[in-house]
Amino acid sequence: MTASSAIFFLAPAKLNISLRVFGKRPDGLHHIRSVMVPVSLYDEVTVEETSAGISVEVDDPAVPGGIGNTCYRAATLYRDWAGGPEGVRVRVRKTIPAEAGLGGGSSDAAATLKGLIALTGKSPSPEKLLSLAAAVGADVPFFTMGRPALVEGYGDLLTPVEWKVPFFAVIVKPPFGLPTREGYEKLGREPAGPPGRVAPPSFREWGDLVSAVGNDFENAWGDVRPDIRGIKGELLAAGAEAAGLCGSGSAVFGLFRNERDARSAKRRLGNGNGRRLFVARNI
Repeated sequence: MTASSAIFFLAPAKLNISLRVFGKRPDGLHHIRSVMVPVSLYDEVTVEETSAGISVEVDDPAVPGGIGNTCYRAATLYRDWAGGPEGVRVRVRKTIPAEAGLGGGSSDAAATLKGLIALTGKSPSPEKLLSLAAAVGADVPFFTMGRPALVEGYGDLLTPVEWKVPFFAVIVKPPFGLPTREGYEKLGREPAGPPGRVAPPSFREWGDLVSAVGNDFENAWGDVRPDIRGIKGELLAAGAEAAGLCGSGSAVFGLFRNERDARSAKRRLGNGNGRRLFVARNI
């Protein structure tokens, strides 16, 4: 293997600062409106050119490898578009928890697309890249952008947002995951057309960030997973100035102005009872 035949990427997690879910589309997806921000919690993705076929290896047994992985679909779609490479091997070292609403699988898929572009030198137009990403999954287009964005449509309409507010987040992953499909079913949205597009918000001051936090999925899971409400309460009691659900769950985040306060809150909450805690900053 030559030095040029393997590419390494850090694949960040994301937080949904806000997330609203509107009506169901004819294809079964939902119209959404969300402000998403990448954060410094990373998977590690290595993309290599091989002689033939596509393989995906993941070091976490809870995450499927092979054809059931989003990286496999990303590699397949890219190879169909580019006409190569003949073979691709993707290796994923997981840190981002699965079924947490943090977008780990989507970010890994976006890193796979970026890796293949770097390996082959064949770069699709921005519009085509978004199309390939959207065909993999609803959150993948956001991770190809790599910056805070207002996300609309079913995740395929992206508008950069002005972001001047640094923050640290304590992310709590409880000992259970929440399937995205089930979350949407619990919301019970009726078929409807798209809501009107809105102007992207600006985040210039701390109050802009705190006031924006909100997630429709908290109502969907409220009765069956009271743990989510409890974790939010713990984070607020530990000094978070706002707290919310990550995506469709199950992880919950709390926002802090500085790393010292975030790490103090992490120590206070602790990793007991099978849950995992992380401190991350916006990137």
